[in-house]
Amino acid sequence: MSVLSRNANRVLFIENTGVRAATLRDIPRLWNRFLNWRKGFKGIRRENENLYIYSPLALPFPYSRIAIKINKIMMLSVIKRWMDSMEFHNPIVWSFLPTGIVLNILDDLNPSIFIYYCIDDFASSSSGARKIKGLEEGVIKKADIVFATSHKLYERCLSVNKVTHIFPFGISIDGYNKARESHVEMPDEMRGLRRPIIGYVGGLHKWIDTNLLRQIAMKRNDVSIVLVGPRQADLSLVDKLENVFIFGKKERDTLPNYVKFFDVGIIPYRLTAYTENVYPTKINEYLAMGKPVLSTRIPEVVEFDKQNGGGFIHFISSEADIDKFINSLSSQEDGISKDRRVAVANKNSWTSKIESMCGIIEAKLEERKNEIDAGWLKRFKKIYLKTRKKVLGLAAAASIVYISLFYTPIVWFLASPLEVQDEPKKVDAIVVFGGGVGEGGRPGPSTSERAFYSVELYKRGYADNIIFSSGYTYKYNDAENMMLFAQSLGVPKGQILLEKKAGNAYENVKFVTDILRQKKWDEVILITSPYNTRRSKLLFDKFAGHEMKIIYCPVKNPQFYYRYSALRIDQLQAIAHEYLAIIYYKYKGYI
Repeated sequence: MSVLSRNANRVLFIENTGVRAATLRDIPRLWNRFLNWRKGFKGIRRENENLYIYSPLALPFPYSRIAIKINKIMMLSVIKRWMDSMEFHNPIVWSFLPTGIVLNILDDLNPSIFIYYCIDDFASSSSGARKIKGLEEGVIKKADIVFATSHKLYERCLSVNKVTHIFPFGISIDGYNKARESHVEMPDEMRGLRRPIIGYVGGLHKWIDTNLLRQIAMKRNDVSIVLVGPRQADLSLVDKLENVFIFGKKERDTLPNYVKFFDVGIIPYRLTAYTENVYPTKINEYLAMGKPVLSTRIPEVVEFDKQNGGGFIHFISSEADIDKFINSLSSQEDGISKDRRVAVANKNSWTSKIESMCGIIEAKLEERKNEIDAGWLKRFKKIYLKTRKKVLGLAAAASIVYISLFYTPIVWFLASPLEVQDEPKKVDAIVVFGGGVGEGGRPGPSTSERAFYSVELYKRGYADNIIFSSGYTYKYNDAENMMLFAQSLGVPKGQILLEKKAGNAYENVKFVTDILRQKKWDEVILITSPYNTRRSKLLFDKFAGHEMKIIYCPVKNPQFYYRYSALRIDQLQAIAHEYLAIIYYKYKGYI
């Protein structure tokens, strides 16, 4: 990425989010990520003129759907704001990881092209990373260009995406050229070591064949074996050998100073399914310093030697090979000059590789531009057809919903749980809740319907008293109107009680319950709207409990709820109002 940024490209490098779930041993790595995040603003810091580094704080669970969604929200919010601030649009997106988070945020970045650089067989790297296989196939399919670091990875990617090119890792050659051509002091740790020195730089991981190193050290105690790199695995087989020296992790820019004083560079990798896909960059680091290379027969190293004409790598097949090679160091019998080694390393520098990669990328961008120019009419029509399809789909959905609501019994079916219907029986009083502005939100006939029904039940002998409850006033109070109506039909004024303060169903029940307790009436008939009975029952259950017996006798066939061929909008509103009111009353603790 630093090479790209030096070529006047603006680069946002997003640090690795991982291919396996974090464990306790990852705590130092996670802490280091947090420290890196703090170095910048919202995790982004400027490394040089064109290179920015984003150290995201992400949940370390790469296969959890919830974690991926959360990470997407957190990362995209930062990335897109940075892009806006930099006027950075339609970027070239280049990924080294085939994880779910890559697939999830890719489309939101609206890339001009997407490049996947397959650098490892992640599924074989650890048991925790095996789930990545399916995700990687999705990333490879989605990529406009795929680069692969080894021939086996190339073959695998090519089977999924035909636009695949092989590009083994390069090296940052400048530091090695400078160390090789200038006077450099030998590192203190190496002073006084017996020569020849067989050296290794890189992670001291589980793929290192420590048995091989032990075998060399014990067979040839006249050599020194120097290992430069962080400990990442058990090294007990070689730790205590007197001619094996482990120097630990060193700063990257100091590594050429160590390699310069090696007599030979070694690649002591075990042969496994994982290392079959590995291209060790240290080949070129050794060659850049003009050093001969000793290696196990890793497929990519064998292929490297073959492609460069052979003789650059000395392969270990037996103990005799080791002896022969070490003996040849003093006689220079391998026939490969220092200059030829350096020339091969320069050919594999990042500068050279990035130049070739950029040529492929530019060709793809030009191809994409030509596709856009040539296919504008087709895409333009497609956009209109897609829009029309969406509009027609929405219209069809709206029509189905409209017909279902207004021309089928579905609303009446959904409203049925709101009804409570009892048979009338002899009680202490008949309670009538006024219609107020009516179910439709305006004064209507519901008040007179309820008053008329109460008189009917009164005359049939179901009760000797009537309570009219309503605080609504339109010219005249609603409860008084019902009383006048009942009196006109022959109910004596002395048998009628008025409750004139209630402004809603909650207050209807509250105030009426107070009256019933005062009168010591424990059985009543309630007359209200059919679809108001459920809410009324819930309220009475709260206020009266088992203290009172309420018989729910709503008006039969009220005019407002008359079922025409199509449902009216005010009927739908009234039913919806009842459900919403029940939810609201539950929230308020009324029921």
